Amino acid sequence: MYSRFMSTSERLIESTRELLWERGYVGTSPKAILERAGAGQGSMYHHFKGKPDLALAAIRRTADEMRATAEGVLDGPGTPYERIEAYLTRERDVLRGCPIGRLTMDPEVIASDELREPVDETIDRIRERIAHLVEEGKEQGQFGAGLDGEAIAATVVATVQGGYVLARASGSPTAFDAGVRGLLSLLAPRPTD
Repeated sequence: MYSRFMSTSERLIESTRELLWERGYVGTSPKAILERAGAGQGSMYHHFKGKPDLALAAIRRTADEMRATAEGVLDGPGTPYERIEAYLTRERDVLRGCPIGRLTMDPEVIASDELREPVDETIDRIRERIAHLVEEGKEQGQFGAGLDGEAIAATVVATVQGGYVLARASGSPTAFDAGVRGLLSLLAPRPTD
C-alpha cells in the first residue's frame, strides 16, 4: 500500500490520516492504524506517545494540506469573485466529506484543545482569506458596498461544510453542487448601468 521507501513514522501518519477521514477519531483504533501502515505492534509507541500524539501529527498534516490547497486557489489568478468561485468549484471528493470538517463532529477531538487547534486554525484561516477577498472585491466595485466580508466568508465555509453533509446523507453530490451554485448566484457581480 505504501512505498517501501516511506519511513514507518510516515506510514503511521498517512494511515492515521486516512482512517480519521474514513472513521473519525473515535472509530480509529491503534490496531487499525498499525494494520493499515503495515507496522509492528511497538512501532506506534516507538515514534509517538500514543494515539493522541499520532492523531495530532496526522491532523496537523491534513490541516496544512487543506490550507495550502485553499490558499493556492484563493491566492490564484482572477478577480475576487473568480477566486471564490474557483475555491467553491474546485475538485473535491464530495461524497467522502471534508477530512477537517469531519473532525468537528468527533466528540474526542472537540473535547481536546490540542486536537481541535489545527482544525479551528484551518477553518479560521480559510474564512479570513475569503473575507479579505470580499473586501478586495468591494474596493474594486465588484461586490456591493453593503456586503460584510466576514459574514460572506462564514457563509462560504458553511456552504462547503453543509454541502458535504447533505451530499453524504443523500449519497449524491447534487446537494453540494446546488448549494455552491446558489451561493455563487447570490455573489455574482451585478452589471453596472
